Amino acid sequence: MVIHIIKMRIMKAILTTIFTCFILTGAGLKTNVFAQSKADTVKHTEKDYYQIISLPIPEDIKLEVGGVCLMPNGSIAASTRRGEIWIIDNPYMLNGRAPYYHKFASGLHEVLGLLYKDGALYCAQRGELTKLVDKDGDGKADVYETVCSWPLSGGYHEYSYGPVLLPDGNFMVTLNVMFPNEHWWRGASLVPWRGWTVEITPDGKLMPYATGMRSPAGLGVINGKFFFTENQGDWEASGGLVEVDKGDFTGNPAGLVWADRPESPVKVRTSDIASRVDFRNNAAGKIEDDDPKRPYKTLFEVAAEVPGVKIPSVYIPHYIMGNSTSGFVQIPDDIKFGPYAGQILVGDQSQSLINRVFLEEVKGQYQGAAFPFRSGFESGVLRLCWGMDGSLFVGQTSRGWDSKGPKQYGLERLVWLGKTPYDMKAVRAMPDGFEIEFTKPVNKKTASDPDNYTINNFTYKYHPVYGSDIVREKKNNIDAAIVSADGLKVRLVVDSLREKYIHEIKVADNVVSDEGTSLLHPTAYYTLNFIPDGEKLNVPHRVQKPLAAEHHMDMNMNMAMGTTKGPALRKNQTTMPKTWKRVDQTIYMATKPGLKFEKPELTLKAGSKVKLVFSNKDDMPHNFVIVQKGQAVAVGELAMKMGLDAVKKSHIPNTPKLLFNTTLVGPGASQTIYFVAPAPGQYTYVCTVPGHFYVMQGTLTVEK
Repeated sequence: MVIHIIKMRIMKAILTTIFTCFILTGAGLKTNVFAQSKADTVKHTEKDYYQIISLPIPEDIKLEVGGVCLMPNGSIAASTRRGEIWIIDNPYMLNGRAPYYHKFASGLHEVLGLLYKDGALYCAQRGELTKLVDKDGDGKADVYETVCSWPLSGGYHEYSYGPVLLPDGNFMVTLNVMFPNEHWWRGASLVPWRGWTVEITPDGKLMPYATGMRSPAGLGVINGKFFFTENQGDWEASGGLVEVDKGDFTGNPAGLVWADRPESPVKVRTSDIASRVDFRNNAAGKIEDDDPKRPYKTLFEVAAEVPGVKIPSVYIPHYIMGNSTSGFVQIPDDIKFGPYAGQILVGDQSQSLINRVFLEEVKGQYQGAAFPFRSGFESGVLRLCWGMDGSLFVGQTSRGWDSKGPKQYGLERLVWLGKTPYDMKAVRAMPDGFEIEFTKPVNKKTASDPDNYTINNFTYKYHPVYGSDIVREKKNNIDAAIVSADGLKVRLVVDSLREKYIHEIKVADNVVSDEGTSLLHPTAYYTLNFIPDGEKLNVPHRVQKPLAAEHHMDMNMNMAMGTTKGPALRKNQTTMPKTWKRVDQTIYMATKPGLKFEKPELTLKAGSKVKLVFSNKDDMPHNFVIVQKGQAVAVGELAMKMGLDAVKKSHIPNTPKLLFNTTLVGPGASQTIYFVAPAPGQYTYVCTVPGHFYVMQGTLTVEK
């Protein structure tokens, strides 16, 4: 009876929100007459369709969320990195009342997952799967039962994620590799089963399931299949969503040291990888991709030669769509969350956002497209779970893992406002190209012009370096764009599709809806592991019109600063100018972990000849960019729009707001630049890598 009353109140709140939304917007919808010119195009933002609602958190609770799950009565359980579990009653804030928090358990070890099953909560601590039971009904756990344990070496990065439940009732847990202090860039598995996914029976039997995981922060079941999300790092070019079968090897070789144990189902051996890719074990210091002539293979090329190697189902391109792929959920098959039923929402901790993934099965394997979905969360997005009302709870944390969202932690709800955005709903692979399905009918005239679409394909290197540049990039020619009778689909006939490559698909701004609304998200990234069989359309080949020249900055671009006589210096001047007889000031700048510069302030003398040495002591790439005062975010957001050019051009956009810059400097590396100090005043220095520029800033003061 209590649950029925709660559900009725929740539904009343939803209907009130939707009704209010239509009252506020209805007059505009009735009276707008949409023109097709770009000037008259109606533009909307994500917040017009999906509202973020922050749950207030008491000041004495450090809710660094590691796991969230729905309780049978509609409450939310949240575990924290500090080893606590909280039950949050009234998380929907019905009737204007605040949520109520009460502590269910404490004294645990960094709980990075939470599951409710048969009256108990299950969580993965660093070294065990734990069952928590409230036997006397007082709202606190009385029983802390070890279901299963595994070894620890003591390495800081030995995170354990999960559990999730398989259809047969077994649990799945993923185990992070560790990073030795002396070789922090190379993941290691010093104890079983680090770098593995393990399957655990209800009675506690641990069965190794698959390996090749580096930092498998998200895990779950989609359509009865087990998936996990991976993060960029050594051997991992980019984050993505990976379907895993028992015995698979997914890329990072650290866990293969245990593959020959009798209980291991994995047939791949370290020698299978080392005979094809140089581990560079003898490299002095940090391994860098510093030789353009060094031969390389891609992961799919190794997979073609080594049975048991599994490639990602969908890449979520690093820097372009996110930096730290995290938890995911499947959208229920109903209409409570908009037009994307059955699709996958994937969090990104660093960028404080959620991406969307459309999956389809082609030749027995999942593949599909990644789209942006909703940004603007208050901290780093780590865990997602559905509420009883169909809204999405978003658990967040950023301590030590800095994020675009400024807060150290947070718990928010994402609520659909009842309006359907004009967006790409899905992208499907076809025998001769792609089919884009839209959420609303398109303007058929602009949508049928193939020059209003661009497709580029690319891949990544498979190597022991931290991440990978985009390689083998190639433009696809589009021969035709055929609009369906209902205006909801456009079939693109494309030349030279490449299997196992990621295809960037962009839709021009003038492909508006038949109401004149612009696309909410005009870009998708489709991982084309297989081209489906079937009939190809018979259309004549055509030469696509050249795109307008992109005006991203050449790293050697001259600056017309007018501060010294003689030739202007370059914005990225890496050698001392021949006209200089001496350097007036030498500045040493370095990074430190946590998206920070070692020095928050610098002072220079106007007109002085400056040598700046930038050293990257962090475990991820950074640049050092000096911009006009207060323009750090604006320049960073321009860098985010560079797409595939971003990494190649070190996230340096072409803008007069930018004065001087290094290029992208990898972990453990450095770069020296020379410049003449500008006019007196204050300036900002920033790392323009996506997600970094919101917090990684400092102040440059130039004195007379």
